[in-house]
Amino acid sequence: MKTPYWFSKVTLWAIFLLPFAFIYSFVSLVVFHIRARNVYVSRRPVVCFGNILAGGVGKTPIVRRVAEFLDAPIVMRGYKRTKHTNNIGDEALMLSRYGLAVHTGDRKSNIMLLDKQTDDTPIIMDDGFQNPTIKKTISILVFDENIGVGNGFLLPAGPLREGMGALKRADAVIIIRGTAGRKKEIKIPSNIPVFYADSQTISPYDENEKLYAFAGIGYPKKFFGVLKNVVGTRIFADHYQYTDDDINKLSNIADKMGAKLITTEKDWVRLSDIARSRIKYAKQEITIEGAFWDWLKGAIDGKIIKEN
Repeated sequence: MKTPYWFSKVTLWAIFLLPFAFIYSFVSLVVFHIRARNVYVSRRPVVCFGNILAGGVGKTPIVRRVAEFLDAPIVMRGYKRTKHTNNIGDEALMLSRYGLAVHTGDRKSNIMLLDKQTDDTPIIMDDGFQNPTIKKTISILVFDENIGVGNGFLLPAGPLREGMGALKRADAVIIIRGTAGRKKEIKIPSNIPVFYADSQTISPYDENEKLYAFAGIGYPKKFFGVLKNVVGTRIFADHYQYTDDDINKLSNIADKMGAKLITTEKDWVRLSDIARSRIKYAKQEITIEGAFWDWLKGAIDGKIIKEN
């Protein structure tokens, strides 16, 4: 689905949905505690990356950087696995393109299988903050300053999967810096380490080339806003599976505007082979401040020593 417009601000519709948000919160809490009765403890360190917002906040490039740094395998659900993405999902396929070992499906089962290997390197658990069935060595939440916490309401009245009280389960927070004039305050408890990351979107075209941009991600306007010379945009639902008809229609519109089609890497991997040969993507590069890497190594080592 497309990100509802009321997620970003308090509207009458958001207020109308607040009773449903209370029901969602209660049910989620009950389910969380029921599932927490059966916790699997891995013999290897498990570093979990998650968010408390529905939709993407730019977590995947951070997961890639950390997995490369730790030389670690990644376990993830593999959302929207289809034949078009080789049955592993768009985010998983995007990560595997960088030579990373990505295991999709039931995360607990995959961690149990990885435990049977002789390797002792950490395991990266992607988007598992709300999953209590696996004990995490380190839990890290990711936020984006341009998005903040939206209107601050829980689903379906707002974008929050959990309230800000969930931060007490986090060992650290990474905030992707926003653009000037669009930054939103994110209140993080003072006892939680906060690290910053810079995101750079690299277009394959020069600034004089007209672009027609399309995206099926959580917050597509964030992507459109960092491109130069965009003459038109098209928003699709998050994780949308593109058809040949979709691509033909987009190509016709772009041709009439004298523009080149461009999309995100996450969308690009959901295209057919023919469409990939015709369409380019803008690559997102993430740089996390140096202090984070020192903290991460120390935190993992410290937790291992403490648990032993």
